[in-house]
Amino acid sequence: MKLSIERAALLKAVSQAQSVVERRNTIPILANVLIEAEGDFARFRATDLDLEVVETAPAQVLTAGAVTVSAVMLHEIIRKLPDGALVQLSAQPGEPLDVTAGRSHFRLQTLPREDFPVMASADYTANFTAQAGMLRRLFDKSKFAISTEETRYYLNGVYMHVAEDAEGMMLRCVATDGHRLARIDAPLPSGAENMPGVIVPRKTVGELRKLLDSDDDDIAVSVSETKLRFATPSITLTSKVIDGTFPDYARVIPANNARRLEVDASEFAKAVDRVATVSSERTRAVKLAMGDDRLVLSVNSPDSGAAEEELAVAYGDEQLEIGFNAKYLLEIANQVDRENAVFMFNSSGDPTLMREGNDPSAVYVVMPMRV
Repeated sequence: MKLSIERAALLKAVSQAQSVVERRNTIPILANVLIEAEGDFARFRATDLDLEVVETAPAQVLTAGAVTVSAVMLHEIIRKLPDGALVQLSAQPGEPLDVTAGRSHFRLQTLPREDFPVMASADYTANFTAQAGMLRRLFDKSKFAISTEETRYYLNGVYMHVAEDAEGMMLRCVATDGHRLARIDAPLPSGAENMPGVIVPRKTVGELRKLLDSDDDDIAVSVSETKLRFATPSITLTSKVIDGTFPDYARVIPANNARRLEVDASEFAKAVDRVATVSSERTRAVKLAMGDDRLVLSVNSPDSGAAEEELAVAYGDEQLEIGFNAKYLLEIANQVDRENAVFMFNSSGDPTLMREGNDPSAVYVVMPMRV
């Protein structure tokens, strides 16, 4: 194999590959990226057996062939090369890979391409096209609520499924860790009607975000009961889904919260952040006291002191005091794209619902705590 490729294109491809490979694993080949050169392109493939990414980049291929080499090592080398460099990759079967750029030359150990696992193809139940911006919104606004608790593995991802309400059918993403919940809706793309509900793993959501960040084109989405695939003309991301049943999230979304508070989302987030400075690391508790168009945020920590800040809000119901984990409040407030956040309360012990202004397509729930 012998090819020449621009540093920028090579860095982008190898960067995605090295973030997929597992640093610590018992199978050495899984630390490698498979480089396949043919025609006018080089293909870079990386996998951890649950997730596979394949990126195609334009290259001048002098000799077709394939080789596997440490993804992290190759990434570090390419990252440190000067901008605009032309990189040459060459290797004979069973020999080390030569990496040359200007006066720099490296020889990297390789492993046989025959040992590299390729994810088996699947028969997908649904195939549809979605805008990158739409998918970005669905996953960006829900991923903060993904659970990190490994024992409840079925919460370690975003539940993507088709939902229906009075407005009709929609594509919905939901995530929860038991303390907070995010439910985000988007118009249902044509062809997604028969899509099975799948739990997209946390790592896949992170890798998908990179693909959506760099590509505003339409994304080809394929979904089956066990796998899903996101593809652009240059990158294909294939992932297993979490084998589990997502809980009935509708039961925890309050429908009868009547006390309505409307506040400037940005000012609210900054105020929570300021008063939480003196909260204890263990509880991160902040108290909200509201009444007569005013909201007082306060923290009282026996260890570090106290803080209080008042905000002008729209609130006309009876007085209410309620406590929250400041981190959860901040994460939810930071999701708001619109100017105002609307909180709906019932009592100090019941879940609180939050919306972005009058937009019903994004709903957040946060559990209160005693303060």
